[in-house]
Amino acid sequence: MASSTRTIWKGAISFGLVNIPVGLHTATVESGVDFDWLDKRTMDPVGYKRINKRTGREIDRENIVKGVEYEDGQYVIISPEEIAEAYPRTTQTIEIQRFVPAGQLSFVYLERPYYVAPINKGQKVYALLRDTLAKTGKIGIAKVVIQTKQHLAALVPSGDALVLNLMRWGDEVKSLEGLDLPAVGAKALAASPQEQKMAKMLVDDMSGDWDPEDFKDEFRQAIMALVEQKVKAGKTETVIEPQEEAPEASSSNVIDLTELLQRSLKGRHAGGKTASAGHAGATKKSPARKSAAKTKSAKSASKSGGRARKAA
Repeated sequence: MASSTRTIWKGAISFGLVNIPVGLHTATVESGVDFDWLDKRTMDPVGYKRINKRTGREIDRENIVKGVEYEDGQYVIISPEEIAEAYPRTTQTIEIQRFVPAGQLSFVYLERPYYVAPINKGQKVYALLRDTLAKTGKIGIAKVVIQTKQHLAALVPSGDALVLNLMRWGDEVKSLEGLDLPAVGAKALAASPQEQKMAKMLVDDMSGDWDPEDFKDEFRQAIMALVEQKVKAGKTETVIEPQEEAPEASSSNVIDLTELLQRSLKGRHAGGKTASAGHAGATKKSPARKSAAKTKSAKSASKSGGRARKAA
């Protein structure tokens, strides 16, 4: 299994006046088959070009602007300065907005998990938050900015770890409206006692413990078997993915955790929201959060050979 030691982001979990210095680690690996385009005559890689779809001519970068389609064929042009202004303010904080019962969060909102590990002597406060969430059956709903993009996220206890699972925003999940679904408890569709008994027996017969090693991507295994054969024949290609360096988080002094928790509770009971603290429990006033405007990227480039590519 792949290691998760590389830190991709450093910052802090913030709730009340308590901050826990942490680092994020990727919790998943991409295991699909990545097919690249090659020129079959020369085996040269086939790259991307910016093509004017009407004229078919290549366009220089300086002549490309970004637009958002608001009606069919109607666009609003957004300048680089306006795009920069719309970006959420970059912070190094996983700011918990609310603690909610774990059972209330539907899995359809979950998108990508990251392991969260304590840094800079944050182990004690980390363990306190993890254990409290596990005992109360709660998860933290938070906002976090990663690489200039703001995400909604769920902070979930999982064994020894806290897992930060990036979520889809509410308007990104479609409603069930319009689907012909059988209502729960509908008497007209109720199965007979015999049918229910047989269904339960089948489920029991197929039941077992969860073991991720039991489930494999058969398509990938078949393709990689072919790749191995071609490697032995001397036909190989190498692809190296670029790696981005994570920003360094500043260290700070550790202050009394009990005092911070007491002050956080007093602040909430007084009717005001508590301010965020500095790393490892230091306190300071948190600046007002601006809600990030969501913008959709426009399609601005096409891949030679007829495949379209979305411009960032």
